Amino acid sequence: MFIIGIAGGTGSGKTTVVKKLIERLPKGEVTVIPLDSYYNDSSNIPEEERQKINFDHPDAFEWTLLEQHLRELKEGKAVEQPIYDYITSTRQKETIHVEPTEIVIVEGIMVLHDADLREQLDLKVFVDADGDDRLIRVIKRDIVERGRTVESVIERYQRVLKPMHEQFIEPCKRYANVIIPQGGHNNAAINMMAKFIKQQLKEH
Repeated sequence: MFIIGIAGGTGSGKTTVVKKLIERLPKGEVTVIPLDSYYNDSSNIPEEERQKINFDHPDAFEWTLLEQHLRELKEGKAVEQPIYDYITSTRQKETIHVEPTEIVIVEGIMVLHDADLREQLDLKVFVDADGDDRLIRVIKRDIVERGRTVESVIERYQRVLKPMHEQFIEPCKRYANVIIPQGGHNNAAINMMAKFIKQQLKEH
């Protein structure tokens, strides 16, 4: 099994990189595990308090469960991936059954932050994008998908996203084996990664 970690700021183009990478890798041999699925279950916290949770801070994630699931997949065992409900800030009762595959991609803003998780990654990737470009993507996404106003998105960006990015996400660049500028538009970098991964699979 070859485990790839793909990190980068909100709106950097991580999802597009993952999508294009899957298109270039053997069909049926790639599993994507979103870090977002491993947000802490906040069902024991009053609803008013849940609204104050900083989802862009490392403490928002249950790292130990994600690391345990990766170990189990490496051992050839299936795992039950949590499903997180963003509206209620709680985990759903249902889970996603995940079988081990040749390639596992762990994708999320802070995938390279946790030292124990980094130890399990065979390839560490950071998707880089200019702050203005990321903000524009976040505005477009949050207006269309989450029904927010431009003003509320910019306010949240300045209050939470930008400082958390500078404090926790940007410093993770130094752990990356590969940095992909321009996110999903960088086909040359994505092609090189796909070629490298296929070669690693042949050699193991």
